Amino acid sequence: MSITGTSSLRSCYQYIPDFVTEEEEQYLLRKIEESPSQKWKSVKKRRLQIWGGEIAPNNTLISQPLPTFLTTYPNLVERLSATGVFENSAHKTPNHVIINEYQPGEGIMPHEDGPAYHPVVATISLGSHTVFHYLRYKPEASADGSSSGANQGDAMGSEGAHGRIIDQEPVLSLLLEPRSVIITTGALYKDHLHFIDDVTEDWVQFGDPSIDLATSKSSQDQSQGQPNHMENEEEPVKVQVDNWNLLHEETRQHIVHNRGKIARSTRVSLTCRDVERVRKIGVFGGR
Repeated sequence: MSITGTSSLRSCYQYIPDFVTEEEEQYLLRKIEESPSQKWKSVKKRRLQIWGGEIAPNNTLISQPLPTFLTTYPNLVERLSATGVFENSAHKTPNHVIINEYQPGEGIMPHEDGPAYHPVVATISLGSHTVFHYLRYKPEASADGSSSGANQGDAMGSEGAHGRIIDQEPVLSLLLEPRSVIITTGALYKDHLHFIDDVTEDWVQFGDPSIDLATSKSSQDQSQGQPNHMENEEEPVKVQVDNWNLLHEETRQHIVHNRGKIARSTRVSLTCRDVERVRKIGVFGGR
């Protein structure tokens, strides 16, 4: 991944660590787990809850109230609105939240958020970290069969929305710490896909490829007189994370100490968006 190529996308995301406190995190995890069993839906490789209502095929939200653990304590909806990212949306605030639970080794395939939402998404991470990868589509072929800026014979991409070909090389990767929120807007929302790898551990690298975590750790061990047990072991390719400087110092030290490896545990994510078209159901089912 080229850091130069990501510079235009940096204005399209906001990464905020400690968006919720440790106490709030534990409360939220408990309330989510205590939700009625019928709220959980099993999908491929994960289970989820949907709050705020269901979205009809015409991209209209059949609205239902959000639970108090999102609107009262902690008031995550108000907290997200206060960031200002929803000020141009229809309701000035999120009205739809999908809660996903990921076990280690579970991820999600490349996807877009879709046309039902205002082009802003805020994702809160609880319990564990993950790494978000963002992909772009390959340029479409011109009328004479040539492709603008892309070699037709390069690595095969998979097919995405509308039959377009996905470039499999991430243009941006972000490490999401527990209790953080990542807010995606602009071109990163409208023109890119995102996914999470199906892995039990992530291998990450500082955003500047000239900084080698393995070398840094080896030098640190030698200076402290510690043996380097992995000196002759082949390590996986590390992902360059663009938000390295926004991470906690403790997180960065942990990564360096472990030569870039971070083991996953159970992660719960809250994906918060504003569905622009809404239809409310009355108390007795009327519309």
